[in-house]
Amino acid sequence: MKRSAGVVTAIVAVLLLAAGALTKNALLAQSTTASDHEIPPAEMIGQGVISTDDDELGGGVTPDGNTLIFEKSAAPHYLYIMCESRLVRGKWSKPEILPFSGKYRDTDPVLAPDGKSILFASDRPVDGKDLHRWSIWRAQRSPSGWKEPQLVPGGVNSEGSQVFASIAANGNIYFASSRKTAQYDVFRSKFENGEYKEAEDLGPIFNGPGINTFEATISPDESYILLGSFGRQGGYGSSDIFISFRDTSGSWSPPVNAGPQINTRARDYSPRISSDGQWLYFTSERGFIEKSQDQALSYHLLTQGLATVTNGLGNLYRVPLSPVLAAARKRSVIQSQNRNRLGGQG
Repeated sequence: MKRSAGVVTAIVAVLLLAAGALTKNALLAQSTTASDHEIPPAEMIGQGVISTDDDELGGGVTPDGNTLIFEKSAAPHYLYIMCESRLVRGKWSKPEILPFSGKYRDTDPVLAPDGKSILFASDRPVDGKDLHRWSIWRAQRSPSGWKEPQLVPGGVNSEGSQVFASIAANGNIYFASSRKTAQYDVFRSKFENGEYKEAEDLGPIFNGPGINTFEATISPDESYILLGSFGRQGGYGSSDIFISFRDTSGSWSPPVNAGPQINTRARDYSPRISSDGQWLYFTSERGFIEKSQDQALSYHLLTQGLATVTNGLGNLYRVPLSPVLAAARKRSVIQSQNRNRLGGQG
């Protein structure tokens, strides 16, 4: 059945192309492959404890699987607070605020692959001065607890704002920044000889007019990257998660949509990769507000929906990563073939 669905899709695409009705945008937009059906529905994390009727985002789990780092926000964006919860007899404990969070807007906590530190963005003062921008900080984690955060030195922080930084196993940091344009683009700062070099704009394959990428999650081996973007071609509605693959020459493939099991009409964003590479953690605002309504909502149904966990604020989810990557690779191949048909445009 899966094969026949894929064959039908391919035949329809070829016929439309031959008829001249398949435009460039249609060819290069979102496409569903048979592999998408192998991705199970996303699993909400800690319903009622972690994922609540408040706004939660940015979850990631330590390598031992026993500690979850995430954040809660006081919408709309008045305060971001980073929290942690521990797995006790198979259930997540009541969250606690990280000892260095709760005063400033601390957002986008991303664990290093070894789980010994987190990178996060904050508007906290630098050397006693309020810079009125976001900077990237790092906090070390040890068996005895958390150490005070330190501003990441070198080429990561700049005159613009920096948000959502992730680190590869070799120390390279990938992040989003407004340093170059009014929008947020993807940058990389290489870690060489014990220091972070001047950040590189990763170029038009990721960045372009009208595209705002607020999250860039690099895999430990730098073989793929997860992007949380607004305005990128092939989206399902609001912010979507996209995937780009890096080949042996160091070139990146054009980002492709992570698919309908991950992305919805609502905002889907803030991806994380578990240290064992088995799980994709992400945030979604999916719920009653993004579903098609056959008729206008009554006040009763509206208030009923707003009182639920899926009320349109963020919740944490996870899904097995392997089938997500497999489907994205197939989608990437299909879109590459379509570009070739269009004479390399796109």
